[in-house]
Amino acid sequence: MKNLYLIGVGLIGGSFALDIKKKYPDCKIYGVDTNGAHLNDALTLGVIDEKANVEDVYNAEVVFIAIPVDVTLTVLPQILDYISDETLVIDAGSTKEAICLSIKDHSRRRNYLAAHPIAGTEFSGPNAATYNLFQNKTNIICEVEATAFKLQEKALGIFRDLGMRIRYMNPKAHDKHIAYVSHLSHISSFMLGKTVIEKEKNERDIFDMAGSGFESTVRLAKSSPAMWTPIFKQNKANVIETLGEYINNLMHFKSLMENEDFEAVYKEMKKTNHIKSILSGIK
Repeated sequence: MKNLYLIGVGLIGGSFALDIKKKYPDCKIYGVDTNGAHLNDALTLGVIDEKANVEDVYNAEVVFIAIPVDVTLTVLPQILDYISDETLVIDAGSTKEAICLSIKDHSRRRNYLAAHPIAGTEFSGPNAATYNLFQNKTNIICEVEATAFKLQEKALGIFRDLGMRIRYMNPKAHDKHIAYVSHLSHISSFMLGKTVIEKEKNERDIFDMAGSGFESTVRLAKSSPAMWTPIFKQNKANVIETLGEYINNLMHFKSLMENEDFEAVYKEMKKTNHIKSILSGIK
């Protein structure tokens, strides 16, 4: 790869760029971002080699889009308008159905690969970019058949070089499954943090008494609301359905406590311990 245009120089885009630099030392990386401070930081940190504009992507070999999903709906069609016929365009959004629908009739649909690398941290911005973020992480590819075969092969080669595992899924199924395993986790973390902040007015008490369990559970509440609000909006139907099931389980657990049925409480937790074997099998 000779050049890469990075649309969004934050955690995901920046980490992608760092690994590309390591795997493809001759690749020149151009950064595009509406946040001027982020662009300057990315340049200073060596995440990108040069600043650029969206219109410049006609020169691109590969374009990697890592911006909020609502902005992707507007920017992706523009990028497809500007690129050459040989350019590969990849997005890394956490929702896929709305994004795929937004360009389904575009004349350069074949240049676009819909992807979602299941990777990230609770931090944001180019300062959060890190090497090997995608190593051994699952990358979900949607509607692969709509992408030109030669560009599919190019993308899969890049993903393999970055150490990602590939799984194929249609956009609707992706959005439903990701609501359970990712979006619900973030909402739970935000609302746990909210509950504690509202009830524990003394911040020092929170700091002193918070154990590792609380810290790990609330970690995702440090995530960017600017990124997550559009995700919840785009995946609203699935998130609401998932929340309903989660709330029902919480209410059921509460009723067991109220009825002092601690044998049932034990059984609920014991049954859920099975999650350990599921998660250990995907490491």
